[in-house]
Amino acid sequence: METTHTAAIIDGQGGSLGKSLVEAIKARFTQVKVLAIGTNSLAASAMLRSGADAIATGENPVVVAARTADLIVGPLGIITADALHGEITPAMALAVAQSRAHKILLPISKCNVSIVGRQDLSLGEMISLALEEIQTFLDSYPPQR
Repeated sequence: METTHTAAIIDGQGGSLGKSLVEAIKARFTQVKVLAIGTNSLAASAMLRSGADAIATGENPVVVAARTADLIVGPLGIITADALHGEITPAMALAVAQSRAHKILLPISKCNVSIVGRQDLSLGEMISLALEEIQTFLDSYPPQR
């Protein structure tokens, strides 16, 4: 199937959230190109092993992907400077927050931000909801040619 959209999956620490997201997205949406960006090499490597089409590591890849991706998926902390134990730089947070890409953020609480009304869901449940959001996006926004 032809690639229709590019999704940037951004994660840090050990990359376990990003790994799970990449696996789920690649299994369900074969038409989506997945660029996995780790804030460190351990996270990037974990996402590569899970089937990402390409990987990158560090601040500049996040900034570039924020300009070019159709979707950005990751933990809530990717829009919060100094989140993920300091792995998200102010430039990363700003680039993601200002990006025109559709952002799907999972409320993993490692960034001193509380979401009022947030449900206590398992990681698997959050990923299922993220997949539903991706499907809604793909249905609503046909690829630009």
